Amino acid sequence: MSIPNPTLRQRQLAMRLRELRNEKNLSIADVAQQLLCSPAKISRIETAQRGVSLRDVRDLCRLYEVSAAESAQLMTLAKDARQKEWWQFYDNRELRQMLGLEAEASAITEYEITTVPGLLQTEDYARAVIRGWLPRIAPDVLDDRVKVRMKRQEWLYRADTLRYWVLLDESVLYRHVGSPPTMLDQLDRLVELSELPHVTIQVIPFTAGAHVGFDSTFRLMEFDHDSGIADTIFVEHQMGLFYLEADKVVRRFREIIDHLRAEALGIQESRRRITEMAAKFA
Repeated sequence: MSIPNPTLRQRQLAMRLRELRNEKNLSIADVAQQLLCSPAKISRIETAQRGVSLRDVRDLCRLYEVSAAESAQLMTLAKDARQKEWWQFYDNRELRQMLGLEAEASAITEYEITTVPGLLQTEDYARAVIRGWLPRIAPDVLDDRVKVRMKRQEWLYRADTLRYWVLLDESVLYRHVGSPPTMLDQLDRLVELSELPHVTIQVIPFTAGAHVGFDSTFRLMEFDHDSGIADTIFVEHQMGLFYLEADKVVRRFREIIDHLRAEALGIQESRRRITEMAAKFA
């Protein structure tokens, strides 16, 4: 039997604990005072930024006067959240969270303006991207990060559960990342993956001009309604990794996605454009 996704379980637990506190009209400070801990600890638990001990869950259930049945369910969530999947051993907490969510997502929409998204990268292209992003990276760390990126791609073949839509600025096809053979292999791989029934790749051409996607790259991760997890916008840049879950923000990004899809070339035309660029590296 497979281990439940610990990242998902932690977020489900955090969401329910926050709901229970609000139902009791208690502030974070009120709860912290009752549990003899800092408000920051309660805040981190409710935002899934830290693990929660079984003792903390027990004490919170007592404080919120939770039924025995639900207390047992929350304890089970806490136990599942303490299990280890392969990404749990990675040293970057924000990236661990993203990988856990990615593993559970039912649909991912990604917009990229600089490089091919990690889920679509060849090993050589990934190595060149990471080395360019972190020029002083140690060889062993580089190897580990490339392995993680390749491991992530196993999710591309979850045709029964995952829908993946990529909106790719045309500049990505022109930017030389690694050697010409590396670029040729990468563009050929884009064409190959675009033929999977659950993978859609659209190119936003230069002729689209100025558009709403100039601000930054992002990905929208969507989850089944029964997961209890809100759809999440994930943004990565030099300052770190950021998660945006507010309904208003997610709606705004959905509008941006709709605009970008309208500006992009059709699926077949996008595939032809990628094939044309690949020929220039042959």
